[in-house]
Amino acid sequence: MSETPPAPAHEARSLPGKPVADAVLADVARRVAKLREGGVQPSLATILVGDDDASAGYIRIKQRQAAELGFVSPHEHLPAGATQDDLHRVIDRLNADPAVHALLIQYPPPAHIDYDTALMTVDPDKDVDGMHPLNLGRLSVGLPGPRPCTPAGIEALLAHYEIPVAGHEVVILGRGATIGRPLAMLLSQKRPTANAAVTVVHTGVPDWQRYTRRADILVAAAGVPGIIQPEHVRPGATVIGAGVRYEGRKLLPDVAEEVARVAGALTPRVGGVGPTTVAMLFRNAVEAAEKATR
Repeated sequence: MSETPPAPAHEARSLPGKPVADAVLADVARRVAKLREGGVQPSLATILVGDDDASAGYIRIKQRQAAELGFVSPHEHLPAGATQDDLHRVIDRLNADPAVHALLIQYPPPAHIDYDTALMTVDPDKDVDGMHPLNLGRLSVGLPGPRPCTPAGIEALLAHYEIPVAGHEVVILGRGATIGRPLAMLLSQKRPTANAAVTVVHTGVPDWQRYTRRADILVAAAGVPGIIQPEHVRPGATVIGAGVRYEGRKLLPDVAEEVARVAGALTPRVGGVGPTTVAMLFRNAVEAAEKATR
């Protein structure tokens, strides 16, 4: 008599970002084609200060993607010794150029360059990252404008996989300006893909685990490798890994691999939120071009 095989270990449903990004980028490509048919050439300008290999690589990837989607992508490369004023002069010129619809300053710049000060000089309507203070203000009151790319990508990912958000509890571990705070504003707005009860907690709260364990949807955005362990997750919850840190070229996510044994759905260690972030950047770019033609 054969023995009954052991029950398979629980494994969370995977939520890869590529199918979400592909759908967004297909829509962007259609919109770009429509603009070009009407005589408008959408443009995404990029600025790189210095010679960091990783930053230069990111710029090349974005320019290649821009070309595939039908954008033109003028590029400005300033030397490592460029001053803050040098950078501001380039930004001012691109702001004033009606042929440039969207503008990206590659982050991080060299240490002597104040990125936030440079961002303040970008025309908010050309701010492809959606991080200008005016655009964060627009988000806070529900006005149209470019949305921060990672939060918008997370909302799109949840919608794509039909994860219930409206009326459910979302807990965000991390209060940063790029993910935690804007995501809280985005997911609490009254919209079919949002309308959640959102709690933002951070590592300065001694019992932050008390909050994460009750979440229907947990977004890890602390930038602390492995901070989210199985015991910090409610069984069956959806877990979105948005925080990472790099050790050399090695990516260290906030969410431990073992969380897959507890969560109901989980973004993969690689290829989760990242592809959706890039897709939302191009969505912001095409929306900027459309706005400029109205």
